[in-house]
Amino acid sequence: MRFFKFFSIFLVVFALGCYLFAEKSPYQTISGATMGTYYNIKIKTNKENKLLSKKINEKLKEINKEMSIFDPQSEISRINNAPKGVWIELSPHMAALMRSADTIYKQSGGAFDPTVGRLVDLWGFGKSGPRGIPSDEEIKNVLKDTGFDKIKFSSGYSRLQKKRAETYIDLSAIAKGYGADIIAALLEEEGYRDFVVEIGGEVVARGRKSDEVDGWNIGVVRPGKLHDETPFVVALKNFAVATSGDYRNFFYQGDRRYSHTISPQTGRPVEHGLASVTVFHDSCMDADAIATAIMVLGEDRGLRFADRHNLPVILFVREKDDKIKTLLSGEAKKLLGV
Repeated sequence: MRFFKFFSIFLVVFALGCYLFAEKSPYQTISGATMGTYYNIKIKTNKENKLLSKKINEKLKEINKEMSIFDPQSEISRINNAPKGVWIELSPHMAALMRSADTIYKQSGGAFDPTVGRLVDLWGFGKSGPRGIPSDEEIKNVLKDTGFDKIKFSSGYSRLQKKRAETYIDLSAIAKGYGADIIAALLEEEGYRDFVVEIGGEVVARGRKSDEVDGWNIGVVRPGKLHDETPFVVALKNFAVATSGDYRNFFYQGDRRYSHTISPQTGRPVEHGLASVTVFHDSCMDADAIATAIMVLGEDRGLRFADRHNLPVILFVREKDDKIKTLLSGEAKKLLGV
């Protein structure tokens, strides 16, 4: 079942390059499709586990069954179809994700908001596909039901209830990162200590690639008008990274450019120059959500947010002459050694 209709991979994961997948040892590689995108896993091991691929696919199917808006029987679909005021029990996976989503929603002043999905759809970037520019009245009507503050949680986030029946939750800006965390945890439970997991560009790295390489080399892409470049390569170890951007999913009407990044406050595409954001974090789930939040905030407020929360963040900003400017948070400068 397809999870996300639109996706872009903004990271070049050198540790997962095709030439590396050709190696027979001392690595086991596993790849496949999930959440409307692809996953790639590379494990440093001298012994191939033939049952591991099945376990990974079963875990990914379990997550998809909980979080896919394209599955009418999924847990998130059950939440979206529920009337207001009814308490709904959450699975452990969903409770953990909702706790994180609520925290980042509050920290970002609402810039990260999982209830923005209907606005995204209204602008033609969602599951309904392209459409015309919505009217002010249409935007106003959808905004009435938008806002994560319209969701009430019990203590411990084990249950939720909607304050408005039409409030709709879309987890596409956090679930890939969460999936990468879950698969990393599964590999650790299986006894592996040196591996890298990537789902649609969101990456979790553990341990080291080899005795010579401490960590896994991850390239960060800078978008360009004609082609993308890789100005930064990070040896990622026991860390995660996620990227959000708008340079692959937008449309023009006349001379005006409309981004797929929709502001939950205005109900309209953001109009700043931020092209993409890469966030490094202990949690890939949190990195995924924070990258989206900063895309909404824009380069100035986003950089202040990153510095306030001591986050390593790389921002690529589109300038008037189509050149791309790079901005680094204080922690990113330390991470990159610049």
